[in-house]
Amino acid sequence: MAAVDWLTHMTLQTAAPAAAPSGTAARKTVQVDSFLTLHYSISLENGTEVVSTFEEKPATLLLGQGQFAPTLEQALLGMPEGERMTYRLAPELAFGPRNPELLQWVSLATLRENSSFEEEYSPGDLVEFNAPGGGKYAGVLKEYGDTAALFDFNHPLAGQTILFDVQLIGIL
Repeated sequence: MAAVDWLTHMTLQTAAPAAAPSGTAARKTVQVDSFLTLHYSISLENGTEVVSTFEEKPATLLLGQGQFAPTLEQALLGMPEGERMTYRLAPELAFGPRNPELLQWVSLATLRENSSFEEEYSPGDLVEFNAPGGGKYAGVLKEYGDTAALFDFNHPLAGQTILFDVQLIGIL
């Protein structure tokens, strides 16, 4: 996505930056391969908090390694060390739009073969499946039928505008 497109779908809310003392070097900014220490939270627009490290130990991550969604990493690029910013990300810049093709019926036989079907599942449960090649993927059980179960394989936050609040503690 071009930078202009990115900016039209993201709203930035920031606290006033801390001024660097005179005679000191400019603060570091986040680069594509930065190793970061930060606090962050992801919330829905209605204020429902999905995840937060603000009351825990800060998170550490190396950008470009898949520890954060690529669009969340993109929001961090250029952010100065010591800043706290809140990004309002539209669905296409957060976890994507909901895709109706990812609502799929899975036969109960396939479910038994590729999941921990000995467990009892109820609608709303997140069920992990074995993928070809040894990987895993997950879907939310929506309903049971006589011979199949309906799963939603969209990311749980797909289709949602999110607030991504970040306090960048350090850049190594």
